[in-house]
Amino acid sequence: MADGGGPEVHDEHVCKQVDGKMTRVFELFGKRWTGLIVAVLTEQGAYFAELRRAIPGISERMLSDRLTELSAAGLVVREVDHGPPLRVAYRLTEAGKALEPALKELGQWAEDHLPEGGGCPEQFRR
Repeated sequence: MADGGGPEVHDEHVCKQVDGKMTRVFELFGKRWTGLIVAVLTEQGAYFAELRRAIPGISERMLSDRLTELSAAGLVVREVDHGPPLRVAYRLTEAGKALEPALKELGQWAEDHLPEGGGCPEQFRR
């Protein structure tokens, strides 16, 4: 409410801004590798080394950073298997699992509308 007691009226600039919900989504999923990590974990939980093998090109440091972010966002749970050997497993929370339909839709959209390989020449897709 504005000070005059009536409803607050925004100017054109405020009304044309990106929706705050979409901003929050893309602050997390706009980062490279994040969506792929979640996609792998929708199939089943995985140990760190399994995630690393499932996502070619991701470094251990980047995988660790992205898993930390996903955990902080409440999408991934980290579980330590004290072994031996000591291993760390990751699985999706209920909030993370709720992303599966959206990821499937995005995959279908990519199949329908993006060229194979995302338009990258063959030598860059290895």
